[in-house]
Amino acid sequence: MSSLISSSIGKKLFMSLTGFFLMSFLMVHLALNLLLIFDDTGELFNVGANFMVTNPIIKVIEPILAIGFLLHMVYASYLTIQNMKARPVSYKRVNQSKSSTWASRNMFVLGSLITIFLVLHIMNFYWHIKVTHNVGSVTYNGIEMHDTYTMVASLFKTSLFYCLFYIAGAVFLGIHLTHGFWSAFQTIGWSNDSWRKRIEFVGKAFAFIIAAGFSLIPLYFIIKF
Repeated sequence: MSSLISSSIGKKLFMSLTGFFLMSFLMVHLALNLLLIFDDTGELFNVGANFMVTNPIIKVIEPILAIGFLLHMVYASYLTIQNMKARPVSYKRVNQSKSSTWASRNMFVLGSLITIFLVLHIMNFYWHIKVTHNVGSVTYNGIEMHDTYTMVASLFKTSLFYCLFYIAGAVFLGIHLTHGFWSAFQTIGWSNDSWRKRIEFVGKAFAFIIAAGFSLIPLYFIIKF
């Protein structure tokens, strides 16, 4: 088992498994964030955010998610360095644009850009909610909770730069997923000749939904407010 984990195949397998886990989180996170545009009073989003914060299952998954993301980045960095070492010298380099997609050749770059976006996203929201508690409160049906909607919506309403930055992050994420989705299935052996095109199609559709869904949120605030 230890030899599998330390091998290149083991690291790619772990990358795939953490990738599946992170993609599941993205779907849940998108579903919650879309509540921002369905109720301008903020009640739907606040109740949803409070459920995520207080749910015992989420409390267990949250640190696992953080560790999974960090390990995903560590293993991605390791595999990128290994691939760079294995490449032929410069005079033997060949044009790979016809045999691979731009996303597949730049997964590490895209992942790094997504990480930068995520860090700033955490600083703007998660840090204030979890650490400084610099957020107001509201009460619905006798239950007091953070007024997360006002904090999030205010930033989208007042900062065009952040809206555009958020959209860019969503686009980078979508491009990253166009290859990552299919690659994860390939690593675990679920992408044979008969299924590859289907998985690639589903991956592109999933990537588009994630990118468009997250982009729709700041666009909503730009257009309406």
